[in-house]
Amino acid sequence: MNAQEIPTLSAIELANLIRRKALSPVEVIDAVFARIHKLNRKINAYCTLTEEAARAEAKQAEQAVIAGAELGPLHGVPFSVKDLIATAGVRTMRGSRIFEHSIPTEDAPAIARLKQAGAILIGKTNTPEFGCKGVTDSPVSGITRNPWNLERTPGGSSGGASAALAAGLGPLALATDGGGSIRAPAALSGVYGLKPSFGRVPNWPPAPVPSQLHVGPMTRTVGDAALLLNVIAGPDGRDLNTLPASGIDYMSASKGRVGGLKVAWVKTFDRAPVEAEVARLTAEAARVFVDELRANVEEIEWSPEVPPGLSKLFLACGVGAFLEDYLPEWEDRLDPTLAKLIESRQAISGVDYAKGLKQRNLVAERVNRLFADYALLLTPTVLVTAFEIGRNPPAYIDGQFIGSAGFSPFTYAFNLTGHPAASVPCGFADNGLPVGLHIVGRRFDDVGVLKASAAFEAVRPWQQHWPEIALS
Repeated sequence: MNAQEIPTLSAIELANLIRRKALSPVEVIDAVFARIHKLNRKINAYCTLTEEAARAEAKQAEQAVIAGAELGPLHGVPFSVKDLIATAGVRTMRGSRIFEHSIPTEDAPAIARLKQAGAILIGKTNTPEFGCKGVTDSPVSGITRNPWNLERTPGGSSGGASAALAAGLGPLALATDGGGSIRAPAALSGVYGLKPSFGRVPNWPPAPVPSQLHVGPMTRTVGDAALLLNVIAGPDGRDLNTLPASGIDYMSASKGRVGGLKVAWVKTFDRAPVEAEVARLTAEAARVFVDELRANVEEIEWSPEVPPGLSKLFLACGVGAFLEDYLPEWEDRLDPTLAKLIESRQAISGVDYAKGLKQRNLVAERVNRLFADYALLLTPTVLVTAFEIGRNPPAYIDGQFIGSAGFSPFTYAFNLTGHPAASVPCGFADNGLPVGLHIVGRRFDDVGVLKASAAFEAVRPWQQHWPEIALS
């Protein structure tokens, strides 16, 4: 096989070829790092590479194949990790100068499980400082660019992961989502991102806002995400929020049909303006569920009615408490967005926080009432296509204020409630940039979201599309 073709293969394809001895883990790692060295200097998707260790592990993986040893489901397959997730022996900077030289001594549970499954860590992907905003630029590792247009952002806070996938710099990415940080960059970069049910994948060491953070897969195909979820899902005693083992094979379960399901299509929340091309393409995607997938789709007006400032309240208190001991020394060297967020915590009282928890419960009640009538909810993932790097997300669309929830009002509510949700690529706007459709499922129904995603992918495949930079 041509070495240039290897990075275009899915994780499922790579694992099968390695198992059949048609492709060596060493060949895979060589091909992926050749592509990384060619493109990462232009994109800045990776902030840390683990090349020496990865090559050594690939040789060991090759020997295991030759010896006929029992192989894990991801044997020899490369994966990346968002730089908020702990990796033993590999620096975990969290996008911050504070932790620029921090090297954890233990892997997060999902990392340990990936390694046990035979996957090979190739590096850490860029993130804004502590994942604090919807674009990916960091005081310590710089700006990440969107492979579809290098002057545009891949989104955030998992923008390094989405950019790497879009450019073919590895087939699997492990990321986090605290308010849309998997789904928004997936939409802006034209890849698949799944936020599993809260607690489906253990989160340890604890995040600054552990009650909202979801660990999940970003991939180029739905099948790869299901395979990755098979590996990383399941309880861990260190995370008090993890769910019991489901016993589900997500790969097999995601292959079912969605015909006959009752699905809600909501064009926007709270009358937030949507870019014309985003509105057109997501509406067409919703029609696919009717015309080709035979679902019963109803267009409704609905909103979870998340109170303005609720996200800021939890983030300010959580991140502020997490960094309390570091602030006297580091406050003037933080990302300005993060510094402003932390400063706002001073005006938040215990009563304010308790009211926030009450408001969160009300949001959950509204969402659960919706899912009493519908199996799935479809919305745009974000209001816009990828915007310019080096700036904050837009506050206006065609002169209309987009609202306090920012450019991604569709995602945050489901971090508050823990419902599973995904962003699937659904086409390209006239400016050549990708657009994502948001699919939300009932509480704990990760299978439903994967099934709907896979059904859409089957009739509107996207993985054959590559940005020009990846083809040069």
